[in-house]
Amino acid sequence: MTGAVIAIAVTIPGVAFAAEEHGLSGEAMSLWWVLPFAGLLLSIATGPLLFHHVWDPHYGKIAALWAALAVVPLALAFGVPSATEAVLHALLTEYMPFIILLFALFTISGGILVAGNIHGTPLVNAGLLLTGALLASVIGTTGASMILIRPVIRANDARPFNAHVIVFFIFLVSNIGGSLTPLGDPPLFVGFLRGVDFFWTTTNLYRETLFTGGVVLAVFLAIDITLHRREAGAPKIKDPTPDSKVRIRGLPNVPLLAGVIGAILLSASWNPGVSISIQGVTLELQNLVRDAIILILAFASLAVSRKEYRQANGFNWGPIAEVAKLFAGIFICIVPVVAILRAGHDGALAPLVALVTSGHGTPNDLAYFWLTGALSSFLDNAPTYLVFFELAGGDPRHLMTELASTLAAISAGAVFMGANTYVGNAPNFMVYAIARQYGVKMPGFFGYILWSGLVLIPIFLAAGFLFFGG
Repeated sequence: MTGAVIAIAVTIPGVAFAAEEHGLSGEAMSLWWVLPFAGLLLSIATGPLLFHHVWDPHYGKIAALWAALAVVPLALAFGVPSATEAVLHALLTEYMPFIILLFALFTISGGILVAGNIHGTPLVNAGLLLTGALLASVIGTTGASMILIRPVIRANDARPFNAHVIVFFIFLVSNIGGSLTPLGDPPLFVGFLRGVDFFWTTTNLYRETLFTGGVVLAVFLAIDITLHRREAGAPKIKDPTPDSKVRIRGLPNVPLLAGVIGAILLSASWNPGVSISIQGVTLELQNLVRDAIILILAFASLAVSRKEYRQANGFNWGPIAEVAKLFAGIFICIVPVVAILRAGHDGALAPLVALVTSGHGTPNDLAYFWLTGALSSFLDNAPTYLVFFELAGGDPRHLMTELASTLAAISAGAVFMGANTYVGNAPNFMVYAIARQYGVKMPGFFGYILWSGLVLIPIFLAAGFLFFGG
């Protein structure tokens, strides 16, 4: 799935709390209530690969159908007022800020063009991947991927072995690199909307990120050096994009990105105590101001960016439109799921609660890491993060302090293991499609899983035992 463009510290009450306030009793819900959420995520995971001729023109209708299958039963079982208020709470306090941020990062980064070309030696490639990984936590994994994927392809288009460079690009730039701020990856922004502090991920995930990213980069360098030496004796390929001076175009967009970060930090530190109510849903002034500023900056980018730079980046509105429609369905379908999770051992998802709970009743961090990661590999990692966030209690203050290791395990699992498949995180499939468009012989769906299984899974095993116990 596209989009994920994709963060920070004001406590915004989530759907889970709304579920209690609006009379959605999780104890009374069976597993049938999970069906719309599971069906939508399964559709997202399989649609682009298995029935794209139906999915591509109708994904919005499919998402709306699953959302209707969640909303109509809620209205019938708990009443129209309660169902309306719970769904509006999800859309207004979480979905809208989420999609506004993704829209802004996508739009502004799309106006920044890296022009020119350099030769893709192993050290140059490692430098590009490291730069992209660092950039991912500032402008999001999607923003960093879209800015750098074409320069990386150009740098290696004269090499007979180049698909591995794109595979590791997905590992590092499109996923692992986005783990240090809520701007980096959609699941971390979901955490921000639930009240996780902006710099919490920076201070609590930097060790896991340095270890995982560093080892993955070292493995890449070893593979690329080996293949580069093999290429020395192979027939030379004429470089379709000869080396030329590298220039960054669209620089007026850089302060706009800084403005987005500033707007988010403003909402985290300014609390005037003013709010408005819409159908029983409270919207705080600082959050409305934040979203308005971010939208203004996005539209300013359209005004100051030159069209030829966006055209050179292959910029179009398709990816963000897909994200907007699909995530609207996700945020609606997850309302009953979160209500069941809030019921804990008394709810229909009690077996899942038991899997991540030790015999002493405390969270099993290693189980949280692997279960969050396993589902994030095949489902979108943002809603997966939200499910396990709620499973761990859903109280951001408690999770950031007494259960900090548990929240770190959930965050790392969601962000890191989104790299395991093409459908695990928003930009993965976008990078795959662009690379194929430029003639790179990318591995197929299962070929990519073979790469991630051989490279990432052993590293994740080591990271899990090292940081989350064994």
